[in-house]
Order: sequence, then C-alpha cells, then structure tokens
Amino acid sequence: MALRWYTTTIDARDVAGLGRWWASTLGWKIGYEAPDELVLVPGWATPELAETTPFDQVPPGLTFVRVDDTKPSKNRVHLDLAPHIDDDRDAIIADLLERGASRVDVGQGADVSWDVLADPEGNEFCVLSARAG
Repeated sequence: MALRWYTTTIDARDVAGLGRWWASTLGWKIGYEAPDELVLVPGWATPELAETTPFDQVPPGLTFVRVDDTKPSKNRVHLDLAPHIDDDRDAIIADLLERGASRVDVGQGADVSWDVLADPEGNEFCVLSARAG
C-alpha cells in the first residue's frame, strides 16, 4: 500500500497574498479559502475530474497556512519549476522578479543551469532550464 502525495504545505504570514502569488505563477486556481488557509489545485482540475480520477493519480495541491513567525532560514524542501522549451525562460524570470520574487544565493555557484529565487515571503524555489516534457 502506498500513500498519496496529497499536498505541499507552505507557512505564510499573508495566506491570501502568497497563495494568490503562487496561483498566478503556476496558473493554478483556488480550491478552498479561509482566513487562515488557502488551497491551490492545478488549473485544469475540476471536482468532476477529481471524482473520476483514481485516488493515487490525483495530483497534489499547494496549501498555505497562517503563521505569525517569519521564515528563520533556508528551506530544506523547495519547488523546482521548469518552463517549456517554447517559452522565454528569461522573460518568465523577469516577470517573477517584477511580481515580488527575489534572487537568492544558497551556495549554488555561477555555473549551474538553474536560477534560485524566493517568493515574496522568502521561500526558495528554482527555475530550471527549459524542458520538452
């Protein structure tokens, strides 16, 4: 018996703001929202599709939960995002930075094929090189 990866949970001081930032970044939609929690699901997901998809094949969501403290240090887990080869990776990174992301040095060196960024609350994520699939 295997477990289903149900969601990745991210602590946030501004649940609605950070959740909406990630929804815009990923093209996902809000599946649930309360003052202390916001859940994102893939943009193509519908309740009907979730009901007909086998349990172990439903993709994970992203959940943002309210915390009062600030992020203390580098994340031990982070998201890796990849643009499609038909997309302009540099333009995507520029858009992320314009919308509140920042560049982060976690010791990655200058010769790597990815960029390390942080969302508006400092949670690191990587933008990988473009991929076909």
